[in-house]
Amino acid sequence: MAALKTVALFLLIHNAILFSPSFSADPFVFFDLELSYITASPLGVPQQVIAVNNTFPGPVINVTTNDNVVVNVKNNLDEDLLITWAGIQMRRSSWQDGVLGTNCPIPSKWNWTYQFQVKDQIGSFFYSPSLNMQRAAGGFGSFIVTNRDIIPIPFAMPDGDIVIIIGDWFTKNHTALREALDNGTDLGMPDGVLINGKGPYRYNNTLVPDGIDYETINVDPGKTYRLRVHNVGVSTCLNFRIQSHNLLLAETEGFYTSQQNYTSVDIHVGQSYSFLVTMDQNASSDYYIVASARFVNQTVWQRVTGVAVLHYSNSKGNAAGPLPDPPNDFYDSSYALNQAMSIRQNVTASGARPNPQGSFHYGQINVTDVYILRSVPPETIDGKLRATYNGISFAKPETPFRLADFHNVNGSYKLDFPIQPVDRPPTVDRSIINATYKGFIEIVLQNNESIPQSFHLDGYSFFVVGMGLGNWTENSRGSYNRWDAISRSTVQVFAGGWTAVLVSLDNVGVWNLRSENLDRWYLGQETYMRIVNPHDTSNKTELPPPNNVLYCGALANLQKPQKTSSSTSICGSSKAYTTVLVVLSAMISFLC
Repeated sequence: MAALKTVALFLLIHNAILFSPSFSADPFVFFDLELSYITASPLGVPQQVIAVNNTFPGPVINVTTNDNVVVNVKNNLDEDLLITWAGIQMRRSSWQDGVLGTNCPIPSKWNWTYQFQVKDQIGSFFYSPSLNMQRAAGGFGSFIVTNRDIIPIPFAMPDGDIVIIIGDWFTKNHTALREALDNGTDLGMPDGVLINGKGPYRYNNTLVPDGIDYETINVDPGKTYRLRVHNVGVSTCLNFRIQSHNLLLAETEGFYTSQQNYTSVDIHVGQSYSFLVTMDQNASSDYYIVASARFVNQTVWQRVTGVAVLHYSNSKGNAAGPLPDPPNDFYDSSYALNQAMSIRQNVTASGARPNPQGSFHYGQINVTDVYILRSVPPETIDGKLRATYNGISFAKPETPFRLADFHNVNGSYKLDFPIQPVDRPPTVDRSIINATYKGFIEIVLQNNESIPQSFHLDGYSFFVVGMGLGNWTENSRGSYNRWDAISRSTVQVFAGGWTAVLVSLDNVGVWNLRSENLDRWYLGQETYMRIVNPHDTSNKTELPPPNNVLYCGALANLQKPQKTSSSTSICGSSKAYTTVLVVLSAMISFLC
């Protein structure tokens, strides 16, 4: 019997190597991303931008729920690089998250292969660099997770899928921007807003110079398109609108929304939305697509406006006339706040699984911990301009935190992040949150700045249960939405206001919690949540470090030099590695 089992096991391994896809319940998909500098002139001024596969913005990564995603990243920049995948939860594998607390950076001219599963996720996300203000120069692209065919979507299948990437833009490169911050200088007003990497259509001869290349979105009359809109900018909330067309909100960052029509929607830095737009206008002319700055004096910021063109296939003329008006509430944030809280979850729709999204009754779960995170205007600490949460400006990690745990490196971080603001001078420290596995926590974000902030949490989505102006108090809980609050990974906190979110801590690892405003993030407005399952002895709740893990900091002596390889050979190695995983999986199943 033992001999037969040995023979059978040999045949199983042999067949697994020959026909590895048949042994994988979920398929593997492969991508190569090469980041390099190119010269572009999106606002009419030649400048250095970061391209992905020689395109700016980068290519769309399109995968399906539960796919195992293998992305080989080639760093052709002249500095370290990490790619992060905002909103992709990296279940059980913070090793792939692409921020300094979880990964050593990819050195210049090196490859590194990310491998993760988009487990039980759908929706609209983006990828981007996470180090040293690099996102301000590009390196970003859309990341789309589509439903499996067996899971219905809560609307008629659109006639097309259109990606629109918006963001404020400076004509200075990212190294100049971070040098300004290092010297204690505010970045000031951006030079413009880009739409899909291009400058504004010349809707105004005074504000927009001649010769700017602009984006044109081609559509057919009568059809409905799904527009996936990402704000990948530096620090500016943008109001998105399409002249004479309604935006039917359908999804945000992986969760279907109750479907409501808007004439315009505020999209804060780091946020992603899906709109269904029906081409129901006549074709007497083209139409404006607009992304304009919010919560600023429009008369001063007029030139910081992105304008693209919606072109019907039977259009009879160019877009003309004034742009559609943005909300007129510069001195009153109540309109924007009400719009934000009107975005609710569709609790009857299936998500990535065939069950209602609202079946998780978050409003009936007891909160185990409360963290109040306060942000204030940047201040000088030890002679340097810094940004803080609860008076702590985060010192950049030298050794990734869970890697330090696995190798028993002491002193790489402290588990003493304060649960609320403390009355003491601000400090620069590497203090992280010691969170409890399977806890259900409330995070209150108090923004005592004069500008809106975007808050992001890696590894999770959270329920946005409340927002308000002024200071949060215990009584603010009376206004919480405990039934159909939207679940997402990036949320706005209005100037002089607060936002409250609830999070179920079921994803083991170390997860970055940060401001998505690049200047504040660069200046230290971040921390991490360390979530460990003390009873896991068999990698059921957290995967071990990957075989290709990079070493740095206190573990730099473990890193071996990387051999020069083409992206093709690296991708081949990834596929070989995948085959080995499949074989091991088959062996384990057989023996059990």
